[in-house]
Amino acid sequence: MSDLEFHTFGCKVNTYDTGLLQKRLASLGDTPNESVSSKKKIHIINSCAVTAEATTEALRRARQLKRQEPDSLIVLTGCSAQVDARIVDQASEVDLVIANSHKTEIQSIVENYLKSQEPTPKVFRSNIFRKEDLEPGGGIENLHTRSFLKVQDGCNSFCSFCVIPYARGKSRSLGVRDIVKRVSELVELGVKEVVLTGIHIGDYQDDETGADFTELVRHVLGETSMPRIRLSSFEPIEVSDELLKLFVDDRLCPHFHMSIQSASTKVLSDMKRKYSADEVRRSLENIKTWVPQAFVGLDVIAGFPSESKAFFEESFLNLAASPWNKIHVFPYSERQGTRAALMSEKIEVRERKLRARRLRELSDERFNLSIQKQLGTTKNVLILKNAARGAMGLSRDYFSIDLSGESGESLKPGDEVRTEMIAVRNREGREPLLMAKICGAQS
Repeated sequence: MSDLEFHTFGCKVNTYDTGLLQKRLASLGDTPNESVSSKKKIHIINSCAVTAEATTEALRRARQLKRQEPDSLIVLTGCSAQVDARIVDQASEVDLVIANSHKTEIQSIVENYLKSQEPTPKVFRSNIFRKEDLEPGGGIENLHTRSFLKVQDGCNSFCSFCVIPYARGKSRSLGVRDIVKRVSELVELGVKEVVLTGIHIGDYQDDETGADFTELVRHVLGETSMPRIRLSSFEPIEVSDELLKLFVDDRLCPHFHMSIQSASTKVLSDMKRKYSADEVRRSLENIKTWVPQAFVGLDVIAGFPSESKAFFEESFLNLAASPWNKIHVFPYSERQGTRAALMSEKIEVRERKLRARRLRELSDERFNLSIQKQLGTTKNVLILKNAARGAMGLSRDYFSIDLSGESGESLKPGDEVRTEMIAVRNREGREPLLMAKICGAQS
């Protein structure tokens, strides 16, 4: 078998896709002609294209790997391979470019490349919008404790700042029955938490039954014994009362990642988002009402081209007045191939960074307040890793938990333990951690 190494950039969906790539390539070289492929180190770079810098980062890694191992095979796949042809196809350090349109063929492409004695094509890419299939599977992380399960891929929204529809294609979903079956298989493998993820899970629809995402979650809760089920990113109008009612089942982790991008109605309109600032506020307040203990994280862009100072202040004040725990702040970055990059209005880069800093300061203040409120509470914590310095885990409400004060021998990855929050550990340049002690039985 070939010596394979994977390098994953970007979102949780890419983490899932890397799991599929690992499975497809697991038998690479296990053929009668394996002598060629088995001698070469192969690096698979699963790239992200959400910003221009993301593509640059993937190519930077390729250059670094080629410099360290000149005889290795560098394969670039993922979203950058699909949408940034002008840049990646000319990268001399990349031996093969296999776009998302050809990911399912990656094993045969790599094998044919390694066996061929003649020059072969470097680039494999076709129209991603012709892609209809969505393959089940995906990887399991952290010693079989958690798994990302992609239930949907692609996007039909075409927001003005986003290139992802061109990288992933149109929205398509796995059927409810396939997902329930896969979740049950993960339970048998010992997985304790599944994350139902996708590029735009609000677009989820089972073509056979017409089931939407809420109905999918209801089936997973009712037909599997998965101990912990986590949901990935939503837009505000996608979090319905019917979905929130399902959180009465404590297997559904009280954690929401909200992709709002702005809390100014004018800016949201220019972004081609399908909701207003009022709907952002109502959605966050509704989550607080139905799931008061939930951890709510937000994605927000600072310095979108039409975000005047007045519109930024509107967004900032709306956010300050709404319930949430943390903001993931992204200074706006021009992305070739998007409508926003062609807008005549521009915000200076320095001003974008200043706005991003204000939002991060607001986020830090809110997060620090949130974490202090956890002291004295008890939480079920899934142990993700255990080392000489002690165990680390994740609570159902998405706090990272430090159990370094507990006996290392008594905890192993995959255990879920009842813990009491006893202190906050501040870390230089990083967000603080909750420290805990065990106060309940392991499961």
